[in-house]
Amino acid sequence: MSTTANPPAGPSGPGTKPRPARYRGRAALSPSRLKDFLQCPLLFRLRTIDRLPEPPSQAAVKGTLVHSVLERLFDLPAEKRTEDAAASMLDPQWEELQAAKPEVTAMFAGPEDLAGWLAEARSLVGQYFRMEKPDRLEPAEREMLVETELTSGILLRGFVDRMDVAPNGAVRLVDYKTGKSPSPRFQSEAMFQMRFYALMLWRLHGTVPARLQLVYLGDGRILSHDPVEDELVAFEAELEELWRRVARAVEHRTFEPKKSKLCGWCSFQSFCPEFGGTPPEAPEEGMRRLLTVQAV
Repeated sequence: MSTTANPPAGPSGPGTKPRPARYRGRAALSPSRLKDFLQCPLLFRLRTIDRLPEPPSQAAVKGTLVHSVLERLFDLPAEKRTEDAAASMLDPQWEELQAAKPEVTAMFAGPEDLAGWLAEARSLVGQYFRMEKPDRLEPAEREMLVETELTSGILLRGFVDRMDVAPNGAVRLVDYKTGKSPSPRFQSEAMFQMRFYALMLWRLHGTVPARLQLVYLGDGRILSHDPVEDELVAFEAELEELWRRVARAVEHRTFEPKKSKLCGWCSFQSFCPEFGGTPPEAPEEGMRRLLTVQAV
């Protein structure tokens, strides 16, 4: 199965993914940025339009580290995909991450803090082996870049952690989560990202993925959903309406803050009116670029 609408063009460096020439340089909607808009339009603006820097968080970097280990685990022959082998990858992957982003070392108060954090990452990797048997899996794709344009001209972009293809051609999309699984009340919201991926794959290849699967390493639970075509049609309409809301916010220069329990984890409180701050003036170039999400 092809991973992009067009063949990749140009060289790619270590850890990079090639991008189709047709879409290079153009803005796109991703599930994480759309969830930002739903959570707080001002957060979306500061991240996507202003592109303000944010300090790395231990939780996010831990997720990146664990994801990199699980991705590289499948480089090994099936019989060597053991828990010990995965654990041995942690330190080299951490060194590689520090080399790429030296600022992550500032997250820790000292060696003991770092050692505890690495132990948590090691525990999450170990949990994976109690949830799946990697020696019995041969992923068709890992860290798969997918880009596609809807009939409305809206460009979607995302990275899928893993795609499995059964002998009968059935596709399963898998995403690893280093946190704990949501309560039943929030499970549909948790599937937003996976429906996004399913829609892209369906629009690219005409086949609805048979299963969407979230693997929660934080508590050892797996959340699965089997989508159907009508559901993806409705979800596409939902995304198009969400884009219209974003475009209206750009037109009227109104990205209002939305206070919630999640504000405690926000890096931008100093710019937020809810906390006595003042947002900077939105850059016109950033707003113009955002509007290239939809082809005219």
